[in-house]
Amino acid sequence: MRAWRAEHQIDWQGRPVVPTYTRRPPSRQAELLQGGCIYWVVKGFIRCRQRFIGFDTVDDSDGTSYCRMLMDPELVETDAVPKRPFQGWRYLKPEDAPADLGEGRGGGALPEHLLAELRALGLA
Repeated sequence: MRAWRAEHQIDWQGRPVVPTYTRRPPSRQAELLQGGCIYWVVKGFIRCRQRFIGFDTVDDSDGTSYCRMLMDPELVETDAVPKRPFQGWRYLKPEDAPADLGEGRGGGALPEHLLAELRALGLA
């Protein structure tokens, strides 16, 4: 994911960003721009987050408009938390957000796949 995001980086208002597209723009854009993040679910676990930098609208070749969410290129790894795919930028409350890797329980004392399995069983 890190390599793919780096390959798709663009320049926006003089700074590097990674675009992510969605059909409808978030209703609370101003709130998201003040430290909000998108949380990425990978193979059934939240694994990382990216900070919002901006939003704009783009049209595809058919004239369909999309919201382009402009993300900080830095991927911040988080504790692996089991989660079905969801619209993280809309529904994940700050108190439900996983800790950044190393800041939460355990902080990497065990391999991450074991920590994830223990969490899924309610043991960590």
